[in-house]
This record gives sequence, C-alpha cells and structure tokens, in this order.
Amino acid sequence: GFATPLWGWIAAFVVLQGLHHWVIATLGKYWTTRIIVVPDAPLVASGPYRFMRHPNYAVVIAEIAVLPLAFREYAIAIVFSLLNAALLWWRVRLENRTLAARR
Repeated sequence: GFATPLWGWIAAFVVLQGLHHWVIATLGKYWTTRIIVVPDAPLVASGPYRFMRHPNYAVVIAEIAVLPLAFREYAIAIVFSLLNAALLWWRVRLENRTLAARR
C-alpha cells in the first residue's frame, strides 16, 4: 500500500507552490526555463528577487526534497536532491556567466 502522508511536509509543499507562483508572477513575460538574455530588459529586482538571485532554484531544491519526505521516501529525497544539486550547480554558473555583463 501507500504510505500515510506526513501532513506537515504536505503543508510545506503547498507553501512552496505559493512561492513558486510568486517567482513566476514576478518574472511575468520573462519567465522561461531557458537561459535567455533580453538586451534592453531590466534585471528583475522585485518580489523574491529582492532577497536572493535565484529564488526559483531555491524553491525547486526544496520541492524535490519535501515531496518525497511527505511520503517517507528518504532515499528518493536524497538521490534526487543530489542529482538536482549537480544540475543546478552547472546551471547557476552558466546563468551567472550569461548575466554577468548586466549586473
């Protein structure tokens, strides 16, 4: 059968969904999964970007850990968090390099 959910983790995941929507709403028409620099567009410095450079990635890191934890899938939380960390380490470096001239 299925594990009984740990409702605290489910609640955390719901909060993360709100944060994720906040990030997307803040970026508006500039939200994309690709790394694209729009030459004359200002860097976003409002919403969650007031507090950190990559809030979307912070939310994704938490989502990948929290959802499996909600169902006591500790190995999945660890393995996918490590794989995601490797991917984001590469992606954040690339994105920072791409945006460096605009900062």
